[in-house]
Amino acid sequence: MWLHPRYTIDTIYHLKPDQLAKQGIKAVFSDLDNTLLAWNEAETAQEMKQLKQDLQAAGIRLVVISNNSDERVGKVLDPWGIEFIAHARKPLPTGIMRGLRKFHLQKDQVLMVGDQLITDIQAANIAGVGSVLVKPLVETDKWNTRINRFFEKIIFGIFIVTGRRVTFEEHLK
Repeated sequence: MWLHPRYTIDTIYHLKPDQLAKQGIKAVFSDLDNTLLAWNEAETAQEMKQLKQDLQAAGIRLVVISNNSDERVGKVLDPWGIEFIAHARKPLPTGIMRGLRKFHLQKDQVLMVGDQLITDIQAANIAGVGSVLVKPLVETDKWNTRINRFFEKIIFGIFIVTGRRVTFEEHLK
């Protein structure tokens, strides 16, 4: 199913780079808002910096795949030296496919981490890369994301009824 994540984890900051490297992961593609950084505050910036360093030490690239503009994403990520693909057009797989080509990666070498089923997880699943759903870093959302959250509640309900309940783990399994 396009909307069901392959993995779930509480937060991107619980990823274990050494474990990922052993699984052949060469890149973690991540959504920006409410996955890597709280959309309305910069408090998680130090965690983001540490995650980038830990992934890098394990030979894994961190790349943000965002629907936002180059200007918005660059303003946030350039000071940290984090690469990105803007105008990703999620839920279409366009941005993920651009990232695969740009960084010369195979689908099985990438995990896409995001906090939204309808955009991040669907794009990852359509693109054929591993999908990791995380809890949003903050409970508030921009207006356009609130619409997605409404539909996500319905989708989570369908998952429960069909025996595919989504539960969040502390670490990837």
